[in-house]
Amino acid sequence: MNLFPSDLEHMAQTIIADFTKRGLTIATAESCTGGLIAGLLTEIAGSSAVVDRGFVTYSNQAKTDMLGVPALTLETYGAVSRETAIAMAHGALYRSGGSVAIAVTGIAGPGGGTAEKPVGLVHLAATKRTGQLIHLKMQYGTRTRDIIRQETIKTALSMLSDIAST
Repeated sequence: MNLFPSDLEHMAQTIIADFTKRGLTIATAESCTGGLIAGLLTEIAGSSAVVDRGFVTYSNQAKTDMLGVPALTLETYGAVSRETAIAMAHGALYRSGGSVAIAVTGIAGPGGGTAEKPVGLVHLAATKRTGQLIHLKMQYGTRTRDIIRQETIKTALSMLSDIAST
């Protein structure tokens, strides 16, 4: 039985192989995906050479305690924001042994959305110890929670591939 769709497993296999060749390691900081990115990556044989650790920071307090996201950032911009995603990525990078970090924060639904921040809104950030940073604001629409989370994982894996080659 596969825990993840085959297309996501294939993407994860490619990342594990590529990062192994490049000598890169990954830290994840996840809110709306609840650790699924780290879970997917560790489904792949050989991932222990690449995956350093994962932070599941669902609450604002966890984002502050575990990743060092400033309370003022959360108060000013909210948990689902560019600023918070970037702070999460930086926090994961510098509180781990990873050479690359990916962070995701969003509203997977079915509730919790507002007119300003609707269900399906996700901010993702990837950063590398050499200073590169990628941020994406995605709007996956009012699809099911499972689909929003799977699409978020797919985007995060693409971002990991992109930042590895910078």
